[in-house]
Amino acid sequence: MLQREQRAQQSDLARQQRLGLQAPAGRAAAAAVEAAQRGRFAEPFRERAPALAQAALTTRQSGWAPRQAWRHRHPAAFVAWLGPVFWPYAYSDIFNYTFWSYAYEPGYWAYAYDDFVDTVFWGGDGPYAAYASTDPYDYPQAGGGRTRPRASVSPQTLQQLCSTPDKGVTAWPLADIARAVQPTPEQRALLDELKTAAANAAAVFKDSCAETYALTPPGRLRAMMNRISATLEAVKIVRPVLENFYNSLSDEQQARFNALGPNVGERSQQQEASAEGCGDPKSSLTQLPIQRIEAVLHPAGKQKEALDRLSEATAKGVDGLQAACPNDVPLTPVGRLEAMHRRLEAMLTAAKLVEPALDEFYATLSSEQKARFNTLQQLASP
Repeated sequence: MLQREQRAQQSDLARQQRLGLQAPAGRAAAAAVEAAQRGRFAEPFRERAPALAQAALTTRQSGWAPRQAWRHRHPAAFVAWLGPVFWPYAYSDIFNYTFWSYAYEPGYWAYAYDDFVDTVFWGGDGPYAAYASTDPYDYPQAGGGRTRPRASVSPQTLQQLCSTPDKGVTAWPLADIARAVQPTPEQRALLDELKTAAANAAAVFKDSCAETYALTPPGRLRAMMNRISATLEAVKIVRPVLENFYNSLSDEQQARFNALGPNVGERSQQQEASAEGCGDPKSSLTQLPIQRIEAVLHPAGKQKEALDRLSEATAKGVDGLQAACPNDVPLTPVGRLEAMHRRLEAMLTAAKLVEPALDEFYATLSSEQKARFNTLQQLASP
């Protein structure tokens, strides 16, 4: 199937070149790479130090949980898929990013937004967001032609993620909080309530893990919506309990609480990870997939009208993601959890905008077109 699509792509390019509608292959590939670098949420992070960019890519490619990344002295990065599970470390990220944001890769949420949109159209292999972090020709399938390694996942790993997300590497270190703030008996009771809320939050994830791969764009979108909904529900469980505990602390205790975290990363880097670039048009997020669909599927008539509606819905969803970018990184755990709440709501709203338009367009396709859409390539082969 992939070979047939590649041959069709090559035929399309050759025909367009003969008609003078397409630049030569080399220039076309370079132009596609350049277009992919522009207008992405993670684009402002391209100028980071090469070592930091490579560490983030290694973490993403390896599918490391936050604590696994920290043990390797790497900041935690957003991992979009681990096997059939979207956002595999959502449970631990609720807590770890909220309290230890500087121990995460500065572009964490930028990658989350990019991956959210990319996965609907391109699947889980080699997201375009890689272009925003390093030389695209040094990244697998980003123009260099190498095969991107898929993060290995064992049945035991999936079992832990899905049935016991509050155990092992994803456990919440509540003991660290107690040692840092030295709670009074009254505060200890509120901390116990937070522990109970953490367990209740873990329970909502058990039904959001997919056991089989979603192979169609509508299936991938629904898998993402399921996980995001579970994550949002978990935040709603934890947030009021966390606020009660945090507000009970003295100024000194709050300062020690704010300083918690592993000895990884630089706080200054996280402080600089603001909404810079969020207001710029996200053309590559919305235009590239639509253009690619047109080139591969050749929609006409009602199909083209449905694709136009999908393009419009995607653009509106991305606008909502832009609006959820905070102007500044909150400095307190409570503020960061509130920001996470808004971002999750924006992702779910975007998905709900795209879902009916995607379903409508997909339903208009023939079996051959659906097969091509299911395996849509990132870049046209030169």
